Amino acid sequence: MDAKELESLPASELHERAVRYAVRHGDLGFLWNLLKVIPAAEAASGHDGETANDLSRVSALLSDALAAGEGDLGEALKPVYIDYLIQHPEA
Repeated sequence: MDAKELESLPASELHERAVRYAVRHGDLGFLWNLLKVIPAAEAASGHDGETANDLSRVSALLSDALAAGEGDLGEALKPVYIDYLIQHPEA
């Protein structure tokens, strides 16, 4: 899929594809990057309170990473998923 096709997909599907591929292929770099950008994405999606919690608790970041395809957070992370899926078209 090209970038335009990926952009038309819902955030939840992009999240599922990207995370599933990264887990299956042991791509810890992508998963770590996702954990690093979640606080900024939460702030951008209006969830400032979550940002402070996430920065102080790694377990919250891990939990968020597994569920980061839904709602405003999923929408804020769409560019991350699209970029990753373009780099891995077989995902």
